[in-house]
Amino acid sequence: MTQLAEKQKAPAIETKDQFGGDFSLEKLKGKKVILYFYPKDDTPGCTAEACSLRDNYEPLKKLGFEVVGISPDSDKSHKKFMEKYHLPFILLPDTDKKIVKDYGVWGEKKLYGKAYEGVLRTTFVIDEKGHIEKIIDKVRTGDHAAQIMEELNLKMSNN
Repeated sequence: MTQLAEKQKAPAIETKDQFGGDFSLEKLKGKKVILYFYPKDDTPGCTAEACSLRDNYEPLKKLGFEVVGISPDSDKSHKKFMEKYHLPFILLPDTDKKIVKDYGVWGEKKLYGKAYEGVLRTTFVIDEKGHIEKIIDKVRTGDHAAQIMEELNLKMSNN
């Protein structure tokens, strides 16, 4: 499995978004990107994380960030999740798990003592030049937007 590090160039992403439109990480060069990987649409932790980013989306945009979520769910699942919680950002389906493997966030997890393979909840903050500025692998789902700002030593304004 790939092990990425801060300051390294972020792996390329060329795929379709939740609406079937073309998405390329390269097209976001010049902007900062919060690229967050989550296990499953409409589950408690993933919903809390998405809603934290949704509730702070405008202040994040004012700071120059684009928010992009990725999980192995389908585009149909993403659309439903997005509509249910009014998510204003891009969700990328990764049903073949290529992107999660390229970013090294597919691995062994444990639930009730049982081991299984799944998405390791991780956020990558990518700078304007396409390099990984920060990797957050101990995500606080309920206040993830604030956690990102703390990690980057930034202040968010709601004005």
